[in-house]
Amino acid sequence: MARRVLFASLALAPIVVVLHLVTDLPQAAEFVLAAVALVPLAWLIGEATEHTAEYTGPGIGGFLNATFGNAPELIIALIAIDDGLPAVVRGSITGSVVSNILLVLGAALVAGGRGTLDRFSSLVSIGLVLVATALFLVPSVPGWNGDADRHALAVASAFVSVVLLVVYIVVTSLALRRHRALHVSDDDEVEGWSLSRSLLALAVATVFTALVAEILVGSLEAFSARAGLSDFFVAAVIVAIVGNAAEHGGAIVVAHRGKISLATEIALSSAAQVAVFLAPAVALLSWLMTPLSLSFRPVEIAALAGSAVLAGVLLADGRSSRSRGIVLLVGYLVVVGAFYASGDR
Repeated sequence: MARRVLFASLALAPIVVVLHLVTDLPQAAEFVLAAVALVPLAWLIGEATEHTAEYTGPGIGGFLNATFGNAPELIIALIAIDDGLPAVVRGSITGSVVSNILLVLGAALVAGGRGTLDRFSSLVSIGLVLVATALFLVPSVPGWNGDADRHALAVASAFVSVVLLVVYIVVTSLALRRHRALHVSDDDEVEGWSLSRSLLALAVATVFTALVAEILVGSLEAFSARAGLSDFFVAAVIVAIVGNAAEHGGAIVVAHRGKISLATEIALSSAAQVAVFLAPAVALLSWLMTPLSLSFRPVEIAALAGSAVLAGVLLADGRSSRSRGIVLLVGYLVVVGAFYASGDR
């Protein structure tokens, strides 16, 4: 049923693009429509990537999952850079990592209840987030005084990005050796897609994601003003959740079916992927436009480190429970409150 709804809602993407081109909708309304349209597109990219990976082997498959699995966030970030919104980019990165660790993992634990987890894999993902946060301090601390987007900090961010990508490659290679290829199967899936169908779906979804993301970013400031929210809050909370919505829903459904270990893997590996792959990739690609500084504000560094530490403490024994999920959800509400209070300062 959920798959049918997602397939049907794919029609929203071309509708949003056409409305943007031929009508004069208020920008706040465009933001809402674009955000809703991105959810099925993110799901389709995930589906197409998963099926494509079946034909490419574990190495290339893992790379495809890392690249296209985060395509909505990557595209949103690059468009925001091109529009001169570096704080929005950093906010969406921070929000994506934190929402995966606290919101998605918390909801998954509540849905799945008691169970055992892959303790080693969970702690590795949490460790990667902490390593990334520690390296982010290199350009972040100097940015707390003066211009956070000055060129020197963009240069420092490029160095940090290279280190993080090396870490990502090494850890991913070791993980592939440990359990060859991780494949998240869908119980509703009847048969796999052909390679040509998978690639076509991936290409079409990526193109529409770029078009819809441009509308989303272009209307973000108008929506923020209309809603009385800061651009940072909208990026860190709303855009971050929208960009990962399909993946978030998948983790919760998997947990509800009793596969709590798999659900935990989805949430934590996604968080780690954003921290050690997406963030540095965006920073390096930004040099083709306007160099981006990974100079996160104190509230963002605290949120990244705090969420990882909290999850590490709760999952240290390799077990899950609903009470631990509730603690994570409460932690997310605290972070959302901190993001709201911090504004764009």
